[in-house]
Amino acid sequence: GIRDLTIANTYIEAGISYLIIGTMAVTQPEFVLELCREFPGKIIVGLDANNGLVATNGWAKQTDINVVDLSKKFEQDGVSSIIYTDIARDGMLQGVNVMATVNLAKKTPIPIIASGGIANLDDIAVLLKNAHHGIIGAITGRAIYEGSLDFNDAQTMSDIYDR
Repeated sequence: GIRDLTIANTYIEAGISYLIIGTMAVTQPEFVLELCREFPGKIIVGLDANNGLVATNGWAKQTDINVVDLSKKFEQDGVSSIIYTDIARDGMLQGVNVMATVNLAKKTPIPIIASGGIANLDDIAVLLKNAHHGIIGAITGRAIYEGSLDFNDAQTMSDIYDR
């Protein structure tokens, strides 16, 4: 992970468009502000949650920090977006947790990228229908790998929706 400005600068100088900060955003939220000042528009916070509570260290440590409350701490920092992962659903192909994702999107002005549980085009459609709340994207892996979601179909659906 990115733990200091030197490492962050190395990635930016190598041409990386965005830096995703996870555990450090939870344990040292002031580091996010420092990064946003140094690299404006290039910082994304990754918040992984189980039942609304943030987990860190590759999901090994469950905190008692509410994901919505933590997201509010970054509103003035200049964070480009938040990747919100529902870890109970990640990789399970059970469908995205729309309620939790929309709830977070409604409660922060920071754009949200949904992650965890996306199984098929129905999940993409439901996220697109809720995009007006501030959901700007989705991350999926297993669904594409296992063939239950075709990337090109998802991209086409998104492109049509954006028109």
